[in-house]
Amino acid sequence: MLKSVVIYTISFAVCDDEPVMAGEISELISGYMRRHKGTPFSVSSFSSGSALLKSSGAFDVVFLDVQMDGPDGMDTARLLRRRGDTALLIFVTVLKERVFDAFQVEAFDYLIKPISSESFYGTMDRAMGALEHKASKSIIVRRGSGCEIVPLSEIVYCEVLGRKIYIHRSDGTVIDYYEKIGELEQRVDGRFFKCHRSYLVNLAYVRGCRSGRIILPNEQTIPVSRLRESELTAALLRYMKEAER
Repeated sequence: MLKSVVIYTISFAVCDDEPVMAGEISELISGYMRRHKGTPFSVSSFSSGSALLKSSGAFDVVFLDVQMDGPDGMDTARLLRRRGDTALLIFVTVLKERVFDAFQVEAFDYLIKPISSESFYGTMDRAMGALEHKASKSIIVRRGSGCEIVPLSEIVYCEVLGRKIYIHRSDGTVIDYYEKIGELEQRVDGRFFKCHRSYLVNLAYVRGCRSGRIILPNEQTIPVSRLRESELTAALLRYMKEAER
């Protein structure tokens, strides 16, 4: 069950070309979430896979009808995964035989129409548990009135420029927001090392150190202060020993 400690808005998307079914799923989501008072959520509906793909929203959970005019639910899921979307995908369909296709896109669950409230709530319980687990290994980045969950495993390094922190992710994207690096340091775990007053590096991505620079994948480098070079070596050794357990 969802715990009250979750403080960010959980965003749902419902993609179904049948308005009645889209409304039914949206109502089931709202009914489930109302049982968890204090947990903010939003539900967005899309009548086609194309409309969902064109959306600028970032969703935690996506309910997808399999049978839709091109792209269908499976093709929509493949396109979402291809662009790096990590949302929990839950297929809704009358076609039991398509369940094996769902494995190819790392689907979270597969619900058969007509949907019973019992099976739906069971899926939601597991989905909320998965989101909690994901959030426990992530940080929440607040930007204006919105926020984004960033898995720690995706962060290569963070740097401070002015009053902003820039998070450099493994997919090459960069997120900027306002926070002090000392506060960020308290929110990450032991895989991160403050190699410089303006840099925090994920030790999992460190490939070496040379001439006062930490070597990262793709020939990237960031500075390491002279006083912290020996501490970096010790931190790497600790990290590697812990990773082997």
